[in-house]
Amino acid sequence: MKKEIGLYIHIPFCMQKCNYCDFISFANQDRFMERYKEAVIKEIRNKNISNYNLKTIYIGGGTPSILDSHYISDIIDEIKEYIVDRAEITIEINPGTVNEQKLKQYKSIGINRISIGLQSTNDTILKEIGRIHTFQDFLKVYDLSRKIGFDNINVDLMIGLPNQTLEILEQSVKEVIKLAPEHISIYSLILEENTKMWDMVNQGKIELISEELERQMYWKVKKMLEEHGYIHYEISNFAKKGYESKHNLDCWGQREYIGIGVAAHSYLDKTRFSNTINLEEYINNINNGNFDKNIIINERQTEEDVKKEYMILGTRKIDGISISNYKSKFGENPIVTYKQELKKLVQEELLEIDGDYIKLTNRGLDLANLVWQEFI
Repeated sequence: MKKEIGLYIHIPFCMQKCNYCDFISFANQDRFMERYKEAVIKEIRNKNISNYNLKTIYIGGGTPSILDSHYISDIIDEIKEYIVDRAEITIEINPGTVNEQKLKQYKSIGINRISIGLQSTNDTILKEIGRIHTFQDFLKVYDLSRKIGFDNINVDLMIGLPNQTLEILEQSVKEVIKLAPEHISIYSLILEENTKMWDMVNQGKIELISEELERQMYWKVKKMLEEHGYIHYEISNFAKKGYESKHNLDCWGQREYIGIGVAAHSYLDKTRFSNTINLEEYINNINNGNFDKNIIINERQTEEDVKKEYMILGTRKIDGISISNYKSKFGENPIVTYKQELKKLVQEELLEIDGDYIKLTNRGLDLANLVWQEFI
């Protein structure tokens, strides 16, 4: 029987880098697109994807929708016979790079989940953070996606942006709620080195909001979404019942996946590895048959590493870690294995043990990093 896994495909191209983005992506590199698509297909063959059943597929970036949709079709054609029935197939799109033809082709090749990067409904903020679209651009793409028949749509919003007030954020959330997407992701801005925003902050051109205000934003958004029927199922993610991201839930459940493309990460046989972040090197190595030269081993896990990582990933979920599932997986009780860590975190009101579950408290949601540090 074939093993079920997830597949992540990284498309690293963008029209321009957002000011806050530190992902591996490249602007104005259109000349590499076709060669990259061919390299991705060759890597899929080399990774023996035919040996697996694909339960979830996630095409991320970068901006996957910047590619000619026929390239996406070619990639899906390469794996379609290994995709299980009712698999979740997601593609990330940017409102500034997609049109009706692309959306129709996505639908025709079996993509059934769209993730749209909106970030804010405020055009001034969108411009300040380097987005290439307006709110109206987003609305057109959203409406078009519905018209074409996509019934599983995620919308990304960000909190903690420069010049973002609580009132501006509330308006964004209200506008998105009115559209009733099945899934909403809420990400806090994290200022990273080697980004345009890092330089702007350090040069005094923009100012970040306070940590206190950012936390107020988080709890305000949580309240608004839950009042409108969205289930808060992971620290940054909300969904209508039955529309939780299967791909991400599998990652948080420590299930295996294969990453394809430059900088893509994989998790197989207790090993975490990734591809080179150099675009030309990635393509050239594949074209020369030197697939292994692209691979960087990030971690070979011991059994203890696996257990600790399971605790970290599991506490990202709002329901937390099922004690009975942990026992089934590892043959021991996490309450006993991590007696000291759990005692400390419960005393600090960061974790609670609720029946079969170990989960973050409300205080723990704000200070999750302190929880995870106990298992590193």
